[in-house]
Formats: sequence, C-alpha cells, structure tokens
Amino acid sequence: EGGHRVPFIARWPGKIKAGSTSDQTVCLTDLMATASAITEAKLPNNSAEDSYNILPALLGQDIEPIRKYTLHQTMSLALAIRSGDWKYLDHKGSGGNNYNRGGEWGMKQFALPEKAPGARGQLYNLRTDPGETTNLYLEKPEIVEELKAKLEEFKKSGRSVPRT
Repeated sequence: EGGHRVPFIARWPGKIKAGSTSDQTVCLTDLMATASAITEAKLPNNSAEDSYNILPALLGQDIEPIRKYTLHQTMSLALAIRSGDWKYLDHKGSGGNNYNRGGEWGMKQFALPEKAPGARGQLYNLRTDPGETTNLYLEKPEIVEELKAKLEEFKKSGRSVPRT
C-alpha cells in the first residue's frame, strides 16, 4: 500500500479532542468536502468528485463508515478500489514503480514474483496481507466482481461521491 496507508494528523483546539484516534478510511481528497462543511460553503456539483466530509470523524462523533469505497490512483493513472479490508486493481503490476528498470538505482531487485499468473487483476486482503504479497483474485471471484463493477461505475460516472 505504498503511499496509501499513512497517518492523518489533525489539530483544532476546542474542536478535535487531543490524542483521539479513528479507524475511518480517509483520503487527502476529503479535505475539500471537509473544508466546505466547516465553512458552510456549498460545493459545486462538478467539483471534489471523490471528496467526503470527514468532519464528523474529526470531531469524534460515533458514525458509520464515511465511505464504503475508496479510490486510489497510481503514478501511471491506473485506479484501484478499496472496500473494508479488500483492495482490487483491474491490472497487473503496481501501477507506479517500474520494476523492469535495472542499474544501480533500479527497482528490479524489489520486484515480487507473480503469485497468480492466470489472474487478470489483483485482489488483496489488507487486514491479513498489508504488504499485498498474496493475490486472491482467483480465489475470491465474488469480491472481484463486486469491486470490479463498482470501479467501472465510478469510472463511467467520473466520481465516487454523489452531489445534489
């Protein structure tokens, strides 16, 4: 999950309780909708397509998960989708690092062997395999189909957050 599992730290005296934590999945894209909520500004329908308001989580309110699905974009513009413990990629490879590059600074030495060579994509259980070393694409077709369909829906609509 290189670059996708990082701490989010917020400080707002009098609003955010010091030392509080949350298990909510949040993204930097959420700052737009959150700033909009804080300032009570309405976001235009064509902006912040993947931004959720995380203010309730920041304020420590007991809420349901903010989002059911999280989109991730790689350096090569490929998309991945996460739901709960599951992460699906509709392509092979990391989408970012070029493991074929050799030389002293090359990434080839870090490339992992393909463990599901017949798979057309990738599926990982991030709770049991945060290093994404075991591709479960062929073992969990029902999860692959759900996440694949949702990813395609988001691609077609151009957004993962409905606005009214």
